[in-house]
Amino acid sequence: MSEITAQISTTIDALTREFDIIAHNLANVSTVGYKRRCNAFSKSLEAQGTGLQTYSPGSIDLNSVFDFSQGSIVETDRPLDFALYGKGFFVIETPEGPLYTRNGVFLTNQNGQIVDSVGRIVAGEAGPITIPGGVVLSQLYVSSDGSISAGDTAIGKFKFVDFKDDENKLVPAGENCYRMPKQDVTPVAAEHIAAEHIVVKQGYQEASNVKMVEELVDMLMVSRLYEANMKFVSAQKEATSSILSVAMG
Repeated sequence: MSEITAQISTTIDALTREFDIIAHNLANVSTVGYKRRCNAFSKSLEAQGTGLQTYSPGSIDLNSVFDFSQGSIVETDRPLDFALYGKGFFVIETPEGPLYTRNGVFLTNQNGQIVDSVGRIVAGEAGPITIPGGVVLSQLYVSSDGSISAGDTAIGKFKFVDFKDDENKLVPAGENCYRMPKQDVTPVAAEHIAAEHIVVKQGYQEASNVKMVEELVDMLMVSRLYEANMKFVSAQKEATSSILSVAMG
């Protein structure tokens, strides 16, 4: 395989992967707390010109990263809906270790503990947060720092963490959650970062940060570049076939 053919093959594979990423973003445009995944490969090709002869392996980052920018805050008036404003994550406890999410749509289980949509415990600073039996959900009050109370009764406080500059090392774990990578990444208590103080809003949800128009524009760009590269491959195959036909008489 010639060098240019290898480059085009790498380009096609990368564009296919980027198309899948964009399609996944669009599928989650309405998912609470979803953070879009982005890949600058197609934009880099576009900046280079044709996206064919000028590309060389290693000159463009093929890896995708998460965009953890703030999503818009949408009011729901539901007492167990919580939106986060600022950097940080809720902590979800699982048998395999903690997971991290921006999706604050919660429920209570049969024991009165606050859980996520699939029944996993939402961590409090002192362990699971249990709503006392005599308290109805409409009585709950959650302050901006995550402290939960009902009247004069203190119930608990959400645990929040942040990963600072290591945020993009988080690994997707399904159900709109992330987990820590195998390498040494240590979360810190989000509320202790004074410059980027996290705020909790009860009765709100953080919308997905996917912008549909931008994703559709990116999809069109990727599709056009993919088509151009496939035409180049087809032309090379035809040229090779013609040369072989001449050589064989």
